[in-house]
Amino acid sequence: MKYSKRVQNLPPYLFVQISKKIAEKRAKGEEVISFGIGDPDIPTPAHIIDRLCQAARDPVNHRYPETEGLSELRRAIAQWYKQRFGVSLDADKEVLPLIGAKEGIAHIALCFIEAGDVALVPDPGYPVYSIGTMLTGGESYYMPLKAENDFLPDLDNIPVNVLNRAKLLWLNYPNNPTGAVADLEFFNRAAEFARKHDIAICHDGPYTEVAFDGYQPVSFMQAKGAREVGIEFHSLSKSYNMTGWRIGMAVGNAGMINALMRMKSNLDSGIPQAIQQAAITALSGSQDCIKEHNDIYQRRRDRVIETLRKIGLEAKPPGASLYIWAKVPQGYTSVSFSDSLLEQCNIVVTPGTGYGPNGEGYVRLSLTIPDVMLEKGIAKLMQWKKKV
Repeated sequence: MKYSKRVQNLPPYLFVQISKKIAEKRAKGEEVISFGIGDPDIPTPAHIIDRLCQAARDPVNHRYPETEGLSELRRAIAQWYKQRFGVSLDADKEVLPLIGAKEGIAHIALCFIEAGDVALVPDPGYPVYSIGTMLTGGESYYMPLKAENDFLPDLDNIPVNVLNRAKLLWLNYPNNPTGAVADLEFFNRAAEFARKHDIAICHDGPYTEVAFDGYQPVSFMQAKGAREVGIEFHSLSKSYNMTGWRIGMAVGNAGMINALMRMKSNLDSGIPQAIQQAAITALSGSQDCIKEHNDIYQRRRDRVIETLRKIGLEAKPPGASLYIWAKVPQGYTSVSFSDSLLEQCNIVVTPGTGYGPNGEGYVRLSLTIPDVMLEKGIAKLMQWKKKV
């Protein structure tokens, strides 16, 4: 039996390797504290779950859903964008529900990239941007995200021969893994860049609702001409702690939305309607839970930043996202420092190189860890200082 080259060349997903290391430690009876995966530990709000349970009992929701989703959900998404960002969307042409944003991010490459084409991918960045490109036979050009440029890509420094083959530009703010943010001026420049070079923009924005110190991130859809050149992926996973229910959305350029819908209609059968009903409740109901969750994450952020500084690591408090991007101590690589924390202290962090070569010198810590475990993790981190 011979597998395709795309499967043979496919690297294992980053968090699969991390989960394996954790399992090995725990199998030995050791307590492992993981700051690795960005999966909210706070439960989905009760009013959303109540609606999900009610909808699950309705036989109407027991049959195949449609790829384009319930019209009520599309309208709820459009209304949410109007209220949150002041952006008006056509719910029938510019909104598409997704089985989680990751699914749409992987599938959009199939709509644009062919062999020899290029996707402009942030480095460090979410691995699915480049993996989706690879699966289509395309190539990724990695745009370095550097601290000296506030972890924004230098679009003007991309070579002309790359731009001539580029079909997609990936952006992601608030950013995973760096926690960096972008303002409307940057998005305006990105949209103009895309128009000039005839490149489609895909903005991955699932962290706009996870923000601290009164900051409110902007949407790419607010940029001048954004819908002429791109779409935005969003998700209910981080906003409403619904990672397990797998629901998100893409909004923006009608042609891109239609292409993605056509692709998806041949690959999946849509989102279970009971989950769609829960999403409508999340988007249309009280938004108080978002502030409640952010207060918890902000408190955790401050505790972790304080501890990292005590053990000699440089880390800037993020204005948004679920992550802290910390420089490793002198004399360590991202991987060697991650291994040191795991072996000495049973602490799991994600090496920055898991997000691309320009992640070298950093590790990522997630704030999605229950408070009791967080305090245990902080105590273990302090032990590391004593052992070096």
